[in-house]
Amino acid sequence: MDPTYETMTRTDPADGTYRTPLPGARLLSGILLTLAVGACAEVEQFAGELFDFDTKTPRERYEVRLDRAGLAGTALATDWRAAGERALSEALVISSPHVEEGYLPPGEPDALSFRVALHRGQEVRIDISLHSDTATLLFIDAWHVNADSVTTYDHIESADSGATFLEFEPRRDGDYVIRVQPELLRGGRFTLSLQLSPTLAFPVEGAGDQDIGSVFGDVRDGGVRSHHGIDIFAARGTPAIAAAAGTVYRVRETPVGGRVVWLRDERGNRLYYAHLDSQYVTDGQRVMSGDTIGFVGNTGNARTTPPHLHFGVYSRGPTNPYWFVHQPRGSVPRLTADTTRLGEWARTSTGETALRSAPDTRAGSIAGLPLHTPVRVIAAVGDWYRIRLPDGASGFLNARQLESLDGAVGLTAATESTPIRARPDLLADVIAETEPGETLAVLGNYRDYLFVRQSDGGRDGWIAQ
Repeated sequence: MDPTYETMTRTDPADGTYRTPLPGARLLSGILLTLAVGACAEVEQFAGELFDFDTKTPRERYEVRLDRAGLAGTALATDWRAAGERALSEALVISSPHVEEGYLPPGEPDALSFRVALHRGQEVRIDISLHSDTATLLFIDAWHVNADSVTTYDHIESADSGATFLEFEPRRDGDYVIRVQPELLRGGRFTLSLQLSPTLAFPVEGAGDQDIGSVFGDVRDGGVRSHHGIDIFAARGTPAIAAAAGTVYRVRETPVGGRVVWLRDERGNRLYYAHLDSQYVTDGQRVMSGDTIGFVGNTGNARTTPPHLHFGVYSRGPTNPYWFVHQPRGSVPRLTADTTRLGEWARTSTGETALRSAPDTRAGSIAGLPLHTPVRVIAAVGDWYRIRLPDGASGFLNARQLESLDGAVGLTAATESTPIRARPDLLADVIAETEPGETLAVLGNYRDYLFVRQSDGGRDGWIAQ
């Protein structure tokens, strides 16, 4: 055991209490004091040296403080970093809107991650709250998954130090991974939510997605050109409105667009309104989101089609406007999974249970789990659980596919003194030893190990079969 560690008792929701290697009380106080001082500072003075943290994320600054405190090489800090790296590479798939209720054991370094498909023009917001009495630093980071390699990630955004939310606008379409990790020795019950929203208001009063009749990229003029916007059909004279606050910089009439208006918004996008029956603004005019800038018509080369607004978004070239104005549908599924299981061990109750990459029966299967596979319940989503396998891998199981560990599924007798380990791994810590001939209750099995409980009310752990 690391000489800087001592054994301490912590409460565990699965079996009352457990004993695990944690920093001793004096060292723990030092950790909290060292890491709390200057947690939000951009420049930190330590041991007479000045360290400029301007280019580092809050999590990276925290790691520097661990290093300066002499803790970076400890087993606890190593496990904490490893948990963060694993979460990044094994993120599970979710969609918006999404809400999870969960539990992260404070004494066991862990991280929560998810993967979501995003489009340019959307805004994503992630909120997480820990239901505890103590202030806890949370590190929330986002990466874009490199399209050329599903294992390569480009870091794009971090929440401010001390913040419990992250907002960002993806600059390109693709998959994104968001990771949430509490500081060392912190965790507990949490609520996490993700919500997507458009960055622009819908540009035709009273209209919506159902009124879009032609989309970005549609072929025009027999393939000579493609459509660089969306066509929103509405009655002649319906107000076309400013999709964002900005400045009108061009009010013209052209052979193709007819009566047009160009608006530059505060994000630097150029918004294009075409085929207007009439314009209601002038060059240089400031407008607010929702202000009328013209009225729907079919001027220009649209005279043979019903009245509609051609709406375009330009930012270093034409960009698909659909995701800028699309309001995602759907609602958060009602939480029906039993939340009293959060943080506890359970086991599969059906044979060859599919561990899925998303909380959906149509999602891909990560693995098939045999009957009575022990799993740790991390979070609940609707009628699904986010679970962690004994080897650390994670996925989603339907709540109906799990049962408690209250009853044994069998008995086994130790013919000799046998080590009971913390994990199903020959290198895992030995947490107890059986007596020769001792009978153990079998709670489940995983690969070549049995999950057992000592008959005298002792430890739960793993023995090799």
